[in-house]
Amino acid sequence: MSRARPSCAAWLAVLLSIAGLVSPVHAQTQNATTPGATTAPYPTLQSLTLEWAIGGDSNRNGVVNVRYRAQGETLWRAAMPLRRIPAGLNQGFQWANRHSGSLFDLRPGTTYEIELSLSDPDGGQETRVITATTRSVPRPATDAVIKPVTPGDLTVNIANAQPGDILLLGPGTYPGFVFGRDGTAARPIVIRGQPGAVIEGELGMFNRSHVHLESLTVNGRIRFNASNHISITRCTVSASATQFSGDGIVSYLRAENAYIADNVVNGTTPWREDAFGASGINRGEGILVTGPGHVIAHNRVSGFRDNISLLEDGEAREQYSIDIIGNELGEAADDAIEADFCFHNCRILRNRVTNAFIAFSSQPGLGGPTYFVRNVAYNVPHVAFKLYRGSSGDVLLHNTIVKAGDAFGLYPGVGVSRLLTRNNLFLGGFPGTYNGFDNGTGAVLAIADLVVDGSSLDFDAFGSETGRFEGRFATTSFSSLASLRGLTTEVHAVQASRAVFAKAIAAPSSPLTRYAPQDLRPARGSVLDAGQVIPNINDGFLDVAPDIGAHEAGSDLPEYGPRRPRFVSRPLPPLQRPVGGAQGGKPLPRVTRQRLQLGH
Repeated sequence: MSRARPSCAAWLAVLLSIAGLVSPVHAQTQNATTPGATTAPYPTLQSLTLEWAIGGDSNRNGVVNVRYRAQGETLWRAAMPLRRIPAGLNQGFQWANRHSGSLFDLRPGTTYEIELSLSDPDGGQETRVITATTRSVPRPATDAVIKPVTPGDLTVNIANAQPGDILLLGPGTYPGFVFGRDGTAARPIVIRGQPGAVIEGELGMFNRSHVHLESLTVNGRIRFNASNHISITRCTVSASATQFSGDGIVSYLRAENAYIADNVVNGTTPWREDAFGASGINRGEGILVTGPGHVIAHNRVSGFRDNISLLEDGEAREQYSIDIIGNELGEAADDAIEADFCFHNCRILRNRVTNAFIAFSSQPGLGGPTYFVRNVAYNVPHVAFKLYRGSSGDVLLHNTIVKAGDAFGLYPGVGVSRLLTRNNLFLGGFPGTYNGFDNGTGAVLAIADLVVDGSSLDFDAFGSETGRFEGRFATTSFSSLASLRGLTTEVHAVQASRAVFAKAIAAPSSPLTRYAPQDLRPARGSVLDAGQVIPNINDGFLDVAPDIGAHEAGSDLPEYGPRRPRFVSRPLPPLQRPVGGAQGGKPLPRVTRQRLQLGH
């Protein structure tokens, strides 16, 4: 059967379409932004995720500026613009075209007004004001009922537990058990340990909600698969070398809004060379979660394959709006913090890492942003940041790294894309190979696989114990600070050394040593006083500019690991004298009582 031949005009239209030679009107339509929905999914205690779905903006030049204020306040505060996230696909996961970002260091249980201003020179301007409320610190019911428990009546007390109950475990040894009851948001069920109470085995919760575990001693594992609004605080968990995969506190199925804070989690993996790396002799996940809304704060975790981790590949479930804040981490044979397969808005903030084969992993970030902000890492035998498997959307701000080998080395084999770095301090030196992994030559910067389009590195400080200032930035090699500045985006980079610190520290020249945590605050007036101003990240800086690195000179150290309980003075109601008493019925002077509060 014969077919009609296309006309010349039709062929021309096809060729123009293939060549991308579309009309100016069509090009403008593709480049203009079409605003979609704005959302703030899964608030945490101190952070808010902001998402603005869009269409168009093919040339990716749209911007969303952000201001915020607590409801009732008049003063607006600036925050970082949202990150432009083009639609993408990687490792079987896909993400949509949008602007995305976070607000940091907010107050728990507070409603905020957020102004989002979208601007695109090609078209698509709009300003919206939305409200979102941070979560409150989980607490027992105000009228909680305390029920004493002994090892002999544990089973019956579990079976009869009601919302609002506090099961108070007295001294003694308790076998591992599965807890099968639910609390409510206003009346959670609390299992609280007293000194001398020890659980031997696994404490398991499956498909549970609003259960709090407080001050427990567990020789084994806590597992809360598919459970929501679980709070685990002030517990001591000592993993088993022979049971439960050597894990500490874990959920291997999607969970929501866990609060895991102020715990001590001890693993059994030794700090030695044959334990290093993915194939090393190592075991256990210290704290592991999947699902959205989790807060992992101020824990002390040591001696695991990965100290804090998300799930990977097909096991990862909606890993976004997750805060990993203020943790003290040591002796991680693979990763201190493994934020792999973060969908977006995972916030790794103010953690201190000492002795970790790899400090921070994003393998991969799925579009991002994945934030690493004001973390410190000392003695890292391999790489400080493992941004591999096509990681996209990583944001590195104000981190301090002191390590062996290349100061900032990435060797992914696949291009790292849409990487943003600002105000980071990288110090390296003493190259070596550990359990088959080479950490480079002591270069200050060695990134072989970087997708430069969409990435931006600047205002970082570099140095090496080798005494040389050399390295590679994508396809560009450099051998001086001037050539780094002149040939790359690091136009404001500075050269630094250990002399910038206010207190003398040793170089980690022997990575197999278990070093003590270091005070890496800079001295006033050092070359680090040259960072870029980033609203909502370094507000209130001193001197000329924000200091590069995790700390501002002259500031207090953050509180890493479990926080000290603090006392808050609360007034008592006025007491009345009996009528006709010495003061004629007038109130006695107001007195106060000390009420114990956890340092949340």
